[in-house]
Amino acid sequence: MKEHLQIIPTDLLETYLKQVPKTLQVSFDALEDAEISTDTFSFYVSVSSVYSSKIEGEKIELDSYIKHKKFGIQFLPDYTKKIDDLYNAYAFAKSSELNSKKISEAHKLLSKHIVATNWQGKFRNHNMYVTTPDGRIEYVAASPNEVEAEMEKFHNDIEILLKTKLSIEEVFFFASLIHLVFVKIHPWNDGNGRTARLLEKWFLAQKLGNKAWFIQSEKMYYNQHNNYYKNIRLLGLEYPDLDYKQALSFLLMLPTSL
Repeated sequence: MKEHLQIIPTDLLETYLKQVPKTLQVSFDALEDAEISTDTFSFYVSVSSVYSSKIEGEKIELDSYIKHKKFGIQFLPDYTKKIDDLYNAYAFAKSSELNSKKISEAHKLLSKHIVATNWQGKFRNHNMYVTTPDGRIEYVAASPNEVEAEMEKFHNDIEILLKTKLSIEEVFFFASLIHLVFVKIHPWNDGNGRTARLLEKWFLAQKLGNKAWFIQSEKMYYNQHNNYYKNIRLLGLEYPDLDYKQALSFLLMLPTSL
């Protein structure tokens, strides 16, 4: 497998396997859905949607969103619409095969109120910089000329990984790398972080089953958002110079969400 992957690195796998908790399978098996969930409402998809949105600066509280989504209590549309869009993308992913076409469809759903219609599910065609709140550039993403080719490699690697038998520890390793590699390519005009966190969960569910949707990884990333962003930044400032050997701290975050 290692020699066939084109963009997802495997250098840290051996080190990761020595450090990841040995109780990962036991913790995963213990996951259960919330009692409040129904056939038409998922508590944990709500958790994922709210906290992934909060990472991006949305002013939304889980309790309010549950009241809106579960009980139909009305809030101002601007308060809930982006979270509703992300909820719909998670719901779509739960019933869809993970592939390039479905990833594009998921972005169309989650970016409905984020980017213009003609850019929903479409790769950007301009340079992309990630900036700090005070306007400093902290990361320069893949150039627009590279995006399509890099995403082709990315989709190819996911296809290979989905067909490959992996231990649960390896599944968590590659799920985190799918998250990280995607956010470093940064292929959309916006909605990259939301998509990356969805892809991580989507891959886990494809490999391990529906219990993966109960993992509160987005909430953990929000609660540790300073470490989350610090660990993403460790790889370097510009896409051509990224050093994935610096990714271990990020990769070890996901297992802690169990």
